[in-house]
Amino acid sequence: MTLDELFATICDRRDHPTASSYTARLLAAGEDEILKKIGEESVEVILAAKAQGDARLVEEVSDLVYHTLVLLAARTLPPEDIRQELARRHR
Repeated sequence: MTLDELFATICDRRDHPTASSYTARLLAAGEDEILKKIGEESVEVILAAKAQGDARLVEEVSDLVYHTLVLLAARTLPPEDIRQELARRHR
């Protein structure tokens, strides 16, 4: 799954929530809860990088990216905005 596909799935969960969807529940909980998860995942990335090996690091970075995409979806900001900012910085 690409990041664009993942973001599309997150937006679909936002726009068509179901009780069984973790993403829909997280979005319904609000931005503070999303930010809390991003904070937790950030710490877990650091811990994995320091002592848990590359496989665990990849898992935790994946969790952080997912929760960051949830935040973007909650704010209706597309990942393209991030791409454009990175391109601007690269010039």
